[in-house]
Amino acid sequence: MPLPTVSRKVAELEAHLKTQLVVRTSRRLFLTEAGKAYVSACRRILEEVQEAERAAAGEYKIPTGHLLVTAPIMFGRLHVEPILLDFLAVNPQITSRLMLSDQTLNLADDHIDIAVRIGELPDSSMRAIRLGEVKWVTCASPKFIAANGRPITPDELLAKNCIMFEGRYSNAVWNFGRGKNATALHISPRLAVNSADAAIAAAISGAGFTRVLSYQIGPAEAEGKLQRVLVDFEPEALPVHLVYGEHPIMPLKLRSFLDYAAPRLKAALADISDGRR
Repeated sequence: MPLPTVSRKVAELEAHLKTQLVVRTSRRLFLTEAGKAYVSACRRILEEVQEAERAAAGEYKIPTGHLLVTAPIMFGRLHVEPILLDFLAVNPQITSRLMLSDQTLNLADDHIDIAVRIGELPDSSMRAIRLGEVKWVTCASPKFIAANGRPITPDELLAKNCIMFEGRYSNAVWNFGRGKNATALHISPRLAVNSADAAIAAAISGAGFTRVLSYQIGPAEAEGKLQRVLVDFEPEALPVHLVYGEHPIMPLKLRSFLDYAAPRLKAALADISDGRR
């Protein structure tokens, strides 16, 4: 829609409501408090219309429709995608899109049905199913450990080659321990990369110690390509949840996916916690 048309329609709406919805400056537009409340109410109305359309189309009788799922990149690729593919195989009337991103996407704004979240959840109106937990682990290749020594305390890493993963979940400060025994190390890495895949590949090649989430090294650890160190100094675990929006009547496609995916993801995370993956 052309911008002048949008401006005219907003002005007409403000005249109809007899209140200002948008503040206009030379550089930007932003909603007034009345505007925010009006947008929120309209979104609820549209959601109810969508619910009515889904009910009329039979979405609450058989699993059907489109399912939009999001997950962190590596967790999604290793654990969510295989489960989603199996789910689609047994639910031929459902289509799906899997958005892999280490950024926290907004479920309402991006029309996402369900998300995998790693870390503590903020207070919100969203519903959540706890799947398990993961933790930060420090690791290196067996050959590198044999040649450079196995660190006994975290501060020994300061004198060793380290690989830093610069991503959504990581930075140059590596935290160890819990509670009053917690400590933070400011790492000066020999190599910095912007993906967990690259950090793990560099560690496998013998470039140094790296620090990633436990699920990310599952396959390499199981194959003996990486070994964990400083296990007694690992920090508090991070919870993993399936998060979804509140629905007056939950679409059957969503309920079906929750029932299918939750126990399988719980089993996968239990395997990781037990060190089997």
